[in-house]
Amino acid sequence: MPGRISHAWMLSTVACLLPLFVLIFNVLNDQLGANPVQAIHVRLGDWALRFLWITLAITPIQTVTKWRGMADYRQMFGLYAFFYASLHVLAYLFVDHAGVWSLIVVDILESAYVWFGVLAYMIVLLLALTSPNAVKKRLGRSWKKLHRLIYYAAAAAIVHYFWQLKGNLFQPLFYLTIIMFLLGFRVLVWMRNRRMNRLMIPKGRVVSLEEGE
Repeated sequence: MPGRISHAWMLSTVACLLPLFVLIFNVLNDQLGANPVQAIHVRLGDWALRFLWITLAITPIQTVTKWRGMADYRQMFGLYAFFYASLHVLAYLFVDHAGVWSLIVVDILESAYVWFGVLAYMIVLLLALTSPNAVKKRLGRSWKKLHRLIYYAAAAAIVHYFWQLKGNLFQPLFYLTIIMFLLGFRVLVWMRNRRMNRLMIPKGRVVSLEEGE
């Protein structure tokens, strides 16, 4: 079993890094189109969002399938959301604006959508810093409350993405649909658990939303 777990973990790690490998390959082979700088920035942001959604999807999936093995990968996916978000921020600072801080400050002041990106990133950064088991143990029950901030990060990221685009809004609307579905699922589970608690009906162990992010 340990061998199988480590093998699955290794495959998951490779899969999580694959988008970065593909991006590097595209950069080296000049395959990013007419605006490679924007392509790098957007693609990294897209993958930060996708890993954020994957992290949020863990609890609904394990609730429906009753398979709790995916919970072991929640932290991994959350950290990769932070990883790609960090690369997205670095691309904004040093690729989009070449590290010219005067231009960066002006852009932040004049572009309201950037503030939502900053908010989303600060939350994801906080969650990453508090993800180690030692910190989780130290925070106790407060850790679960803190990590519910991931919902606010997801909402801020959607606004950030939606606001900055002009023209084709298919992708941000697609991501918005996913997050609404995931949050709606959590509301339904919460309502079901509350109703069962009121009726005091004996039931098996139900996956609590507090166990997810």
